[in-house]
Amino acid sequence: MHRRRFIANVVAAAGPFTGAACAAAQGGARPAPAPGYGRLKPVADLRDGKVRLHLPDGFRYRSFSAAGEKFSDGTTVPGRHDGMAAFAGPKDSTILVRNHEVNGPVGAFGDESAAYDPAAGGGTSTLHVTRHGEVIRSGPSLNGTMMNCSGGPMPWRAWVSCEETVNGPDVGDDSSGGDNSRLTRGHGYLFEVPVDRAASARPIRSAGRFPHESAAFDPSTGALYLTEDNFSFPSGFYRYLPPKHPVQAGRLLDGGRLQMLAVKGRARADLSRGQPAGASYATAWVDIDDPDPAFTGRPSNEEAVQAVGRQGRAGGAAIFARLEGAVFHQGVVYFVSTQGGATAPGDTPPPGFGEGRGQVWAYETWSGRLRLVYESPRSSALDLPDNVTVSRRGTLVLCEDGDGDNYLRGLTRTGQIFDFCRLQPIPDDPGAEFAGSTFGPGGHTLYVNVQAKRGRSFAIWGPWERGLF
Repeated sequence: MHRRRFIANVVAAAGPFTGAACAAAQGGARPAPAPGYGRLKPVADLRDGKVRLHLPDGFRYRSFSAAGEKFSDGTTVPGRHDGMAAFAGPKDSTILVRNHEVNGPVGAFGDESAAYDPAAGGGTSTLHVTRHGEVIRSGPSLNGTMMNCSGGPMPWRAWVSCEETVNGPDVGDDSSGGDNSRLTRGHGYLFEVPVDRAASARPIRSAGRFPHESAAFDPSTGALYLTEDNFSFPSGFYRYLPPKHPVQAGRLLDGGRLQMLAVKGRARADLSRGQPAGASYATAWVDIDDPDPAFTGRPSNEEAVQAVGRQGRAGGAAIFARLEGAVFHQGVVYFVSTQGGATAPGDTPPPGFGEGRGQVWAYETWSGRLRLVYESPRSSALDLPDNVTVSRRGTLVLCEDGDGDNYLRGLTRTGQIFDFCRLQPIPDDPGAEFAGSTFGPGGHTLYVNVQAKRGRSFAIWGPWERGLF
């Protein structure tokens, strides 16, 4: 390749966050707040006239497929709406594959004969909707799994759904999951859900048994990058190298190799704490020898949930605080450390591992370089980011999981952060949060979930061209 073309390709692959974005890290000069789309105001839901979201002028929305309602086949919509992806459907429709982060041995929804574990209540649903959130048809697509938190869309028209748990009959009970002895299968795996048919409910065991959160696919190499959300303990950033390129295979194959990210020259580098402005690290990968450990003697949940991560850290892998959302864009995997960073003056450290209010990291797949692109200076700027997606202009959309008001916030290519949407407080459900943000085909509609006691999905549309999405 000619030198000039090589340099141009490298610059393009570097992704949108450079220069000023790195200065947004804790301790550095910060860009001025981005103007975004303007002041947020209460907007009525086109479904029933109730105010559920606050949005800028010109934006509208409709909610749909709430927990407790019925799918097209007559079965009941489960709760805990979480990660989601959008795919092009026929006649300008959108196909959504949506996770349900249900914990405990509460029984499978939908057809129990198709369930991975008939005792487990999580899984995914697939919905065909219009650009304005009108449901054409819907139904279960994966059931009998557990704590399906997030995942990632795949270019062969599939969703990889991630279980954020290691519950099973071979593991002690967790603090909120109920009696694990009632489960029939081990959990903590990846499951592939095709867009056009029900899932096979076969776990990808070689991709690890740990509290998975998100999956981001690199089409140039076939690697699948994975985040770990270990609430009380350190988390790691992984990649799964399948035995055959998934695009060639037409699916994600089991039998590959799992690795965990390390910082070169710094064994067990603790990146969960506040970082200097422009923090950037050369990285390496540590092999995980036993990605699917066979638990004997029914160890405690606290022991089992660390079994894979401890292998990586024993080999020098880096430490993060609660890795959640991840998205691939232009050769870069952007991923979120929900509780990473330094504790700002006046802020109370959140419970669990990590004392900050959130970091956004970028891993350059083409160079192996890890960069910090944003670290929250205080909870009022960004409060515990969770799921993440990217707009056509390269702006990240961050779902918050904070203690007070929860927002959808934008993080621009130059490191500016702005408010786009605020969740109307739900009086009897202070823990309600945004999740599963994803742009539909063509960027006309932003689909997003609210995880709540009675969670629901939303379609949001309006004058995107007026701002930074």
